[in-house]
Amino acid sequence: MPSLDDKPLDRDAVFEQLRVEILDGTLPAGHPLREVALAERFGLSRTPIRDALSRLEQTGLAVRGKRGLHVKRVDPETVVQVYSLRILLEEDAAGQAAEARTINDLLRLEALTQRDRALGSNVSDQQMIRSNMEFHETVWRSTHNDVLMDLLERLTGHLIHDPGTTLAVGNRWSESLDEHEELAEAIAQRDGQRARKAARKHFSRALELRMGLLRQSILEDSSEADKT
Repeated sequence: MPSLDDKPLDRDAVFEQLRVEILDGTLPAGHPLREVALAERFGLSRTPIRDALSRLEQTGLAVRGKRGLHVKRVDPETVVQVYSLRILLEEDAAGQAAEARTINDLLRLEALTQRDRALGSNVSDQQMIRSNMEFHETVWRSTHNDVLMDLLERLTGHLIHDPGTTLAVGNRWSESLDEHEELAEAIAQRDGQRARKAARKHFSRALELRMGLLRQSILEDSSEADKT
């Protein structure tokens, strides 16, 4: 995924960096997004910061509250809606990738799966999230379908990893890599049906784990409230 170091400091670079940090959980739900603090962090005037924050708000990653702009919090209903749509789109993307992929696409997918295996189990949540997103974005690009890629990118913007990433649950990171390899192999063999099935299985499991994390978070919040 893009890094601020890869491009000059401007409103677009700031927006992309903040977007990545929100999506990978570096900036958690409820985190305040203040112009002055961000201007100091990036060494820019408040105008480009204000523009970047406005884009975050427009994309739904940030919302305004009584104390100003902050990273949005997720709710179970939205999670189900987003995942339900994403399962359909990712399934379609997998099938299209199996038909349209090029040799370069296959080499990229293979390189990513090998890289992620080499990370082992001692990997941070942020690294898991970024690596996972990079793999799936490569699958999207393998479709060579700009409309589908745009839809998936917009939809992914609603998937804030709060209260944590499903990839850190139990042995999910390793299981997810197995599923990535299965999907990449189906795409390589131009087996659209198998690719679709692999994508549906992968994201259905992610939804199941996400709902489990949300249930656990609700129970923990209730327990803390009972103590006060």
